[in-house]
Amino acid sequence: MSNIELAVWSFPILLFLIFIRVPIGLSMLVCGLAGAWAVYGSYMPILSQLKQVTYSTFSSYSLSVIPLFLLMGQFAALGGLSQALFKAAEAWIGHRKGGVAMAAVGACAGFGAICGSSLATAATMGQVALPELKRAGYSGGIATACLAAGGTLGILIPPSVVLVIYAILTEQNIAKLFLAAFVPGLLAAIGYMIVIALYARLKPDEVGTMAPMPMKERWAATVKVWPVLVIFISVVGGIYTGLFTPTEGAAIGAFGTGLSAWFSGGLNGKTFKGAVLGTAMATGMIFMIVLGAGVYNTFLALSQLPQEAANAVASWGVSPTVVLIAILLLYVVLGCFMDSLSMILLTIPVFFPIVTALDFGLPPEEFAIWFGILVLIVVEVGLITPPVGMNLFVINSMARDVPITQTYRAVLPFVASDVIRTVILVAFPTITLFVLRF
Repeated sequence: MSNIELAVWSFPILLFLIFIRVPIGLSMLVCGLAGAWAVYGSYMPILSQLKQVTYSTFSSYSLSVIPLFLLMGQFAALGGLSQALFKAAEAWIGHRKGGVAMAAVGACAGFGAICGSSLATAATMGQVALPELKRAGYSGGIATACLAAGGTLGILIPPSVVLVIYAILTEQNIAKLFLAAFVPGLLAAIGYMIVIALYARLKPDEVGTMAPMPMKERWAATVKVWPVLVIFISVVGGIYTGLFTPTEGAAIGAFGTGLSAWFSGGLNGKTFKGAVLGTAMATGMIFMIVLGAGVYNTFLALSQLPQEAANAVASWGVSPTVVLIAILLLYVVLGCFMDSLSMILLTIPVFFPIVTALDFGLPPEEFAIWFGILVLIVVEVGLITPPVGMNLFVINSMARDVPITQTYRAVLPFVASDVIRTVILVAFPTITLFVLRF
């Protein structure tokens, strides 16, 4: 068996290991080590490779941004910022038809601005908004579906852990990626709100309302979200203007959310210990995936599969857009089985050389940023695509009285919104890139 055949067969083996619930990081590590052993014919070079890959991976200063963004999300939840965001949005639009669900999506977008994880956003906002949606008279399906879809904004609205990993893998500017993600993120939130508005008109019996709040109470609820705005502007604005590096920005964001949680009374000795422990556990899981992906991608590079795949696709004479669409569809399928970070780490070293070898009529840097945002969007679609979208299960685990089939049916219009948005961004790259040209 040739090295390339070996690399091709490693993919179904990897997916099988994931299917039987072997941790994703360990699955990639095992496949990478076994594949390298088969290529070298000896285990000695593998030990040296494992040492080198481990050191080169974890000595990267850029990776230090990940635990800081995760800690920022932990502090934000402790400080009650998720609840404050939801209450502020609910105060202004909760009395409209579908308004409470729209408020939940808006709060997810706001929380995504201080949390870099989709699953964390979905879980946090689910705890806050699900009881309110049920109290307002929403059916179980639309309540869980809107929160699952809103949770995906956690990786699209900057700062985003997945975008940081993509930037490291493709050697792109993190600040420019954050800026480019902002407009697609807003479009996603607006698209979800449009879906809710249409749902409320087509199935009014499944969507409730709440009594309008006095103007004084609305402004009082709005004032409570000022820490989110200050932290977001400080972090993203400071990174983009070059005032500080992404790692320094993440540290400032973690410090700011920590102060906010402390002043609100949510942060004390016990909760601080819990936040640090939660961050450490999440960081350990992510870094295990990063290590496994590093070893597996080293094996793929050794087999020459990415280079051969790029040459083969270039020789087919197929339109670059067709190749791009095929890759994006594959991401949607993978999103039904894998988390977003694992997909990025596993596929970018293979797909990025393929697409960069094609001519899309964009400068290399702009193309890399545009492709990264498109990948992020379709990864997000995979998180809510039935039957195995991970966000669906996160939300349904909090609403055990809601059959998963109801959530499946209600989430399909949100998936359709994502598909329409992806088509628009593929057809018009300027929507993503125009903010980089100022």
